[in-house]
Amino acid sequence: YSSVRYPPPTHPSQMPKNVTPGGRGGSKKKSTSRSAKAGLQFPVGRVHRHLKLGRYAERIGAGAPVYMAAVLEYLAAEVLELAGNAARDNKKSRIIPRHVTLAVRNDEELNKLLSGVTVAQGGVLPNIHSVLLPKKGKKSE
Repeated sequence: YSSVRYPPPTHPSQMPKNVTPGGRGGSKKKSTSRSAKAGLQFPVGRVHRHLKLGRYAERIGAGAPVYMAAVLEYLAAEVLELAGNAARDNKKSRIIPRHVTLAVRNDEELNKLLSGVTVAQGGVLPNIHSVLLPKKGKKSE
């Protein structure tokens, strides 16, 4: 029995406590995503893939998807914050498309950016033209 070689343990629970997995290569370092390195929530790798597949340019630099993911994350956070405020103003705990519309249309810069965008089920801003309002006539006595 001493001449029989058993395969090395592969499952982490079978490994001795003081031995790290990985043979000659040494200890394997845990990989960190580019989003984590940049301190972002939005996926840098996915943005990079879409930039490449979109054929916007022959080559895409390493910093471009990081910058773009950061911009997209900022815009999303801005819209969500304003929509959350609109939901709270309407005494609701959930954001619905109506709140997104109210948030975007009441913000000057977001309204300009998203001027050609229609939010499904968003409705319109409450607005009555001044001509249509009843005249404030003088009291006739």
